Amino acid sequence: MTRPSSPSTGRLARLRKALNDFYFGESQRAVRMRLAWIGFDLIIIGFFILAPLIRDRPIFLVVDYTIAVIVAVDLAARMFACDNFKAFLRRPTVWVDFLVLATLLVPQLFFNFGFLRALRLWTLFNSDFFWRTVGRRYDDTRIEDVTRALATLVTFVFIATGFVYTSFVTTNPGINSYVDALYFTVTTLTTTGFGDILLTGTWGRILSIIIMIVGITMFLRIAQAIFRPYKVRFACPACGLGMHDPDAVHCKACGELINIPDDE
Repeated sequence: MTRPSSPSTGRLARLRKALNDFYFGESQRAVRMRLAWIGFDLIIIGFFILAPLIRDRPIFLVVDYTIAVIVAVDLAARMFACDNFKAFLRRPTVWVDFLVLATLLVPQLFFNFGFLRALRLWTLFNSDFFWRTVGRRYDDTRIEDVTRALATLVTFVFIATGFVYTSFVTTNPGINSYVDALYFTVTTLTTTGFGDILLTGTWGRILSIIIMIVGITMFLRIAQAIFRPYKVRFACPACGLGMHDPDAVHCKACGELINIPDDE
């Protein structure tokens, strides 16, 4: 004879189902709710990017802690809605969100690491949550690859800008504001190098070299995503090869007959 479930257990089950529908459901209501959340998430990312410009204003800490509560609730809700807790914790985007949350909860302790909050942009555009909602038509396509590459580039620009600003604003005569740091990062990243702002010292030169190398690599990654022959993600049932030509009938690695779904 099975024991009847307690009211609290029933409420938790209903809450978990509601969260699961929100994060993973395909209904129009779930999609609209996720679209609203993504729009709000973009506002939060905008606050992160502009934080160095408004950090001295009295309202900054109020907004900072409010966003910390929102991010914490979102993480807890995603964790509760997920069916596999271990798989959830293995996702790199989850640990990035934990890092962002730490900088929000203790802003004074992690003052010099506040620029890492820009990683929230990377986690958004690399999440299944985003592609199931905004990019459903473009999931597993060339557009997704290009968008992810561009999001990575933009994220790196603001992380590098934050690092340059935090590290050199009081020691380098050329870095007097956040805009100066952004200007230096973009000119170095694109290897334009006007020379009007330079990072002095050995570490300044090393950082400039790193920004240039990473910039070249990311531009090549974007070009590769745009111009290389496109392949779809489809695992071969025999050998497990994960990428195939869109019109492939047989696996290029083992010759197994494959049936790639085509929505067109």
